[in-house]
Amino acid sequence: MVTTTPGARPANPRFSSGPCAKPPHFTLDLLADAALGRSHRAAIGKKKLKQAIDETRAILGVPEEYRIGIVPASDTGAFEMAMWSLLGERPAEMVAWESFGAGWVTDVVKQLKIDATVHTAEYGEIVDMAALNYDNDVCFTWNGTTSGVRVASGDVIPADRKGLTLCDATSAAFAMDLPWEKLDVVTFSWQKVLGGEAAHGILILSPRAVARLESYTPAWPLPKIFRLTKGGKLIEGIFVGETINTPSMLCVEDYLVALAWAKSVGGLTGLIARADANFAEIGKFVAAHDWIDFLATDPATRSTTSVCLKFTDARIRDGAAFAKAVAKRLEAEGVGLDLGAYRDAPPGLRIWCGSTVETSDVAALMPWLEWAFEAELAAQSEAA
Repeated sequence: MVTTTPGARPANPRFSSGPCAKPPHFTLDLLADAALGRSHRAAIGKKKLKQAIDETRAILGVPEEYRIGIVPASDTGAFEMAMWSLLGERPAEMVAWESFGAGWVTDVVKQLKIDATVHTAEYGEIVDMAALNYDNDVCFTWNGTTSGVRVASGDVIPADRKGLTLCDATSAAFAMDLPWEKLDVVTFSWQKVLGGEAAHGILILSPRAVARLESYTPAWPLPKIFRLTKGGKLIEGIFVGETINTPSMLCVEDYLVALAWAKSVGGLTGLIARADANFAEIGKFVAAHDWIDFLATDPATRSTTSVCLKFTDARIRDGAAFAKAVAKRLEAEGVGLDLGAYRDAPPGLRIWCGSTVETSDVAALMPWLEWAFEAELAAQSEAA
């Protein structure tokens, strides 16, 4: 039993799952070159937006024939834009094993009223991706930010599919290897793995997705910020930095700083290695303690970024209250901020282990987690 507080503390206690920790050694001075007070349509604004797109492509290895655009409203805006613009041409397969995937199901079934087959799994589990009909359009999250469950690989997605695959890859992009040839639409927010600022989304379209946009017109009206075509042709300007609405040039500069840092640690390979090392620290801790476990049941589908944990000790009387109290103790000590499970998820903790987090900080947090668990268990016993 841990009776005294651990000696070492995380240098950075920020383990929020979004917005996430800034890159190590970040300072506001790094944003001094931001095009503040300048139009995003001016040459300087267009140059920076195009640079953000080009460097995103280079680091993620996005094929040249895929389009990359910066769009409003974070990952949510990007994925909504894709669904409203592309779906309805054929039936859909809607896949959900956590909160955000469930939200996409609601939009398609209740708002757009598309003929859809819904596949769901409980938190900690995952849908059998091999059982889907890929002649329909398939919508899914690659990494369940609220459940800690991810797709193990894209191997089951057929190359000769007739439908489109729409993948919400936020909390996966920049920390996991995405199989571009299996994905027709990919969306994410730079506030996740690269620790960027909120409110901007990235939309990536394959040639098949572009062909759908140019050959199919949805039955419903499209809001201005969702419109990707004009006169039956793709609005190419969106994919060279001519954004649909006004972006924050401060946030764009922040993203460029994060991309530069990503290159400095070895690009995608280095970013994946950092997230994997962070996850491994928690894995060692879980293996050594029988009162805590991963929410994700299958090791092959455990997220390496949004790591969700559950308390398994039979002495815990109220799981939700206990988990909240542990998170509160860690925050009060200033060693672990924003660690509570997502509001729709089962009780537990969620520790962000994305690439901007230092492995030494994850390692330093683990003894504090044991201390908080023992302290709260003792408090519960005294209150009985």
